[in-house]
Amino acid sequence: MPKLDLKSIPQTNTTGYPAEFADIVAERWYRRLAPASGITDFGVSHVELKPGAWSAQRHWHENEDEFLVMLSGKAVLVDDAGEVELAAGDCATFPKNDGNGHCVINKSAEPCEFIVVGQNENGPCHYPDVDMYWSGRGRITRKYGTPI
Repeated sequence: MPKLDLKSIPQTNTTGYPAEFADIVAERWYRRLAPASGITDFGVSHVELKPGAWSAQRHWHENEDEFLVMLSGKAVLVDDAGEVELAAGDCATFPKNDGNGHCVINKSAEPCEFIVVGQNENGPCHYPDVDMYWSGRGRITRKYGTPI
């Protein structure tokens, strides 16, 4: 049956961020739904942000379109244009290579949940607010290539 049992899919809060940039995602919990479902052409994650948690450092991808659907709770989408509230049923899109750094922050007192769809291998990623660049090959450096 194609219905997924979320509780049977492991939830994690691991990150590849260097310690100096990881504190904001410590209470971001996610499940990778695509591998659990057999989907291989794109990635799907179920994300829960505890109060105060960020989805990521503000970032943008060169080669990945992203699509987000809020399931429950409220959060704030932060991008180059400022902040906008997201609530259950709201959608947000992040076209690849647009240079508009974005993240979602839970500024409420309750957890929020959303689904995000993108690519499995998402290539280079830029972080405009912190001195970090991800090459897409597992290598995180400072913006200008020096190791972290």
